[in-house]
Amino acid sequence: MKLDLSLTPPTAPQRPKKLVAHGHTRIDPYHWLRKVKSAEVLDYLKAENAYAEAVLAPLQPLQETLYTELLGRIQEADLSVPVKFGPWMYYSRTVQGAQYAVHARKRITDAGWETSPEEVLLDENLEAEGKAFYEVGDYEVSPSGRYLAWTEDTRGQRTYRLRVRDLIRGKNLKFSHKGVVSLAWAEDGGSLLEDPRPTLFFVTEDVQTKRASLFWRQDLGEAQPTRLFEERDERFNLYVAKTRSLGLLVLNSTSHTTSETRILPADQPNGRWRIVVKRRAGVEYEIDHHSDTLFIRTNDLGPNFRLIKTPLADWQATNWQEVLPLREDVVLEGIELYRDTLVCSERKNGLSQLSITDLASQQTHQIAFADPAYVVDIEDLPEWDSPILRYSYESMTTPPSIYDYDPLTRQTTLLKRQPVLGDFDPAHYIAERIEATAADGTLIPISLVYRKGLPRDGSAPLWLDGYGAYGITNDPWFSSTRLSLLDRGWVFAVAHVRGGGDLGQAWHETGKLQHKKNSFSDYIACAQTLIQQAYTRRGRILANGGSAGGLLIGAVLNMAPELFGAAILEVPFVDVVTTMLDASLPLTVGEYEEWGNPANKADYRRMLAYSPYDNLAARAYPPMLVEAGLHDNQVMIWEPAKYVAKLRTLKTDTNPLLFLTTLEAGHGGASGRYDSLRERARQLAFALSVLGSAAENSAP
Repeated sequence: MKLDLSLTPPTAPQRPKKLVAHGHTRIDPYHWLRKVKSAEVLDYLKAENAYAEAVLAPLQPLQETLYTELLGRIQEADLSVPVKFGPWMYYSRTVQGAQYAVHARKRITDAGWETSPEEVLLDENLEAEGKAFYEVGDYEVSPSGRYLAWTEDTRGQRTYRLRVRDLIRGKNLKFSHKGVVSLAWAEDGGSLLEDPRPTLFFVTEDVQTKRASLFWRQDLGEAQPTRLFEERDERFNLYVAKTRSLGLLVLNSTSHTTSETRILPADQPNGRWRIVVKRRAGVEYEIDHHSDTLFIRTNDLGPNFRLIKTPLADWQATNWQEVLPLREDVVLEGIELYRDTLVCSERKNGLSQLSITDLASQQTHQIAFADPAYVVDIEDLPEWDSPILRYSYESMTTPPSIYDYDPLTRQTTLLKRQPVLGDFDPAHYIAERIEATAADGTLIPISLVYRKGLPRDGSAPLWLDGYGAYGITNDPWFSSTRLSLLDRGWVFAVAHVRGGGDLGQAWHETGKLQHKKNSFSDYIACAQTLIQQAYTRRGRILANGGSAGGLLIGAVLNMAPELFGAAILEVPFVDVVTTMLDASLPLTVGEYEEWGNPANKADYRRMLAYSPYDNLAARAYPPMLVEAGLHDNQVMIWEPAKYVAKLRTLKTDTNPLLFLTTLEAGHGGASGRYDSLRERARQLAFALSVLGSAAENSAP
C-alpha cells in the first residue's frame, strides 16, 4: 500500500522577520507561527493534519492490521506485582477495554492477603471521564495509610495538580494546588483511624518557565500551605523525597551540572532544614540514610562518582570515610540502602550491573546477566527491613521482567514477565552489540535486534533510534510493538551516541556544548557501519528520534540525507537558536548548561552551525513524518511547525513530508494505552509504506 502523493500540501504564508544577534541577521519567514493561541495558527495546524490524514488514507487497512497485531500481543486485563507497605499489599491493574489503570490495595491478614476485599484507591478511568487526556504523576500514600496524595495532568502539558483523598471517608480534601512536581509525607500522623492530619511537603513549578522553584509545607487541617523555600537560581530545580529508612526528608536542588541537598528529620516536620554540602559548580551529589550514618554519592573527584559515608550527627568533610573509590572503568549511577544491604547500580562498558554488599559482613557480589545488551534497574521496595531485593530486567529479546533476589542465598525468583500474547518466542530473534568507529576514532556502541534467518545482503530496512542528550541513557529496551517490524524482515538498532549517559558522565560531557557535533557524527558513523556490515544499505534506514533526539535526526538529515530512506521526528527540538535566545520560554535558562547560551557569541555561532531549522537547504530529503503536541511546553508547537513550513519551500524531491499535531496532548503524545497503540500503528504503517520489507527489496 502506498501513500497518496497526488494531493497538494498546505502552504504557510511567509512573513519575514529579522532576528539580529551579535551583528548577525537571520530572516525567519515563519516567526508568526509562535502565536499558537491565534485562530490562524490553529487553522494551519488543522490543515496540515487534514493533509497528512488524506495522504495516509490508503494505509488505513494496513494501520488497522497493525493495530490489531499490537493489541493482540498485550494482555489487556493485567495485574502488577504487588508491593508490601505497612499492613497492605499495593498493586495496579488494568481492565479490558479501559484506557487507564486502577490502583488498589488489600489488607494482609493471618490467612494472607489474596482473599481480603479490594480497596480501590484511585481509578484513573473515573478521573479521566470527559477528558481527552489524563496522566498521573506522583502517587504517595501517607504513613498511616489513611490519605492518598496524587498529582494529575489533564491537558498533556505536564503541569500537574495536587489532590489529596481521605481513604477512610472516601472523599477528597477541599484544597488542591497547581504545578506540583514532587511530594513527600512527613512521619507524623498517628494510626489509620486517628485523624491528627499528617504533614505533606511538596514542590511547585513556575507555570511560565516550568522551573520547579518553590517548596511548601501543607498541614492537612489548614486551607493554605506554608512556603518554606524558593530556589532563585534559574538553572536549578527542586525535588522533595523521603529516604527508605523513613528517617529523613530530602530536598534536592539540582542543575544539569551541580547539586545541593537539604535534610530534615522526617518526624519533625516543623524543624529546621539543614544543607549537607553547599553547592559548588560542577559538583553533583545525592544522599541516603542508614541509622546514624549518611551515605553520599558524589563526583567531587571525578565524573564516575565515588561513595562515602559520614556520621549523621556531624557530616563535616573531615569525617568522611570512603566506601567506594572513584573508578576509571565503572560508573556509580546510584545507590539503594536497606537495613541489611547496600545496592549499587553501576555501569561498565556501557552495560548496567548490580553490586550487592552485605552491610554486616561487608562482602560484595554482583548479579550476572547473559544478554549482550540489556536494561536492569533496582525496584523501589518501600519496606526498609526487606530481606529480599527486587529488580526489573529486559533486553531486546526479553520482555520486561520482575525478579526477587535473596542476597544471602543468591537465589533469583521470577515474579512476573510482561505477557506477549500470540506466537512470540524469544528464540526466534537475535540481539547483538556491535561498534562503529566515530570520526575521531571513538568506538560507538550499537544495540540491534532482528529475526533469525535475516539475509545479510543489505536488503533489510533498518530502524535506527537515537537520542544523545542530558546524560540520559538510551538502553536496549524490549518492545512488543517492534515485533511487527522484525517479523516483516526489519532490523531495529539503537545508536548509543555521545551526549547520552550510555557510557557514563564522560560520554555525556563529550556530546554537549562545544562537543555537541559528536552526537551527529556518531549517529552517521553508526548508520555507515550498519551499511558496511550489510545489515542494510544506503537509503534503507529510517532515522527516528524524539525531543532532543529530534534535534539529532534533524541535524543528521541536513548533514547526510542520502543515507536515509525515511525519518520520523517526534516533538523535535529543531529551532535551537531562536528558542534558546528567549529566556522567557519554559526550561530555557536551565538548558544553558547542556546547549550553551546564545547570548554569548561563541555559543551562538556554534549552535547556529547545527540548528536543524537554520540549516535547511535546497537538497533532497527522505520521506518524513513529523509529530507534535499542541499543548507541549517542552518543545513548543511552533518549532516543528516552522521546520515543516520552511522545509516544504526548500526540498528538491517529491517525497512526502507529513506533519501531524495531536490537538489534545503535549510532549508525550496520547495518554490512553489504546490511543498510544493507534499512534504507534500509524508510525509503523508509514515506515512500511515507504521502505517495505526485506523480501520486497532483496539484492539481485
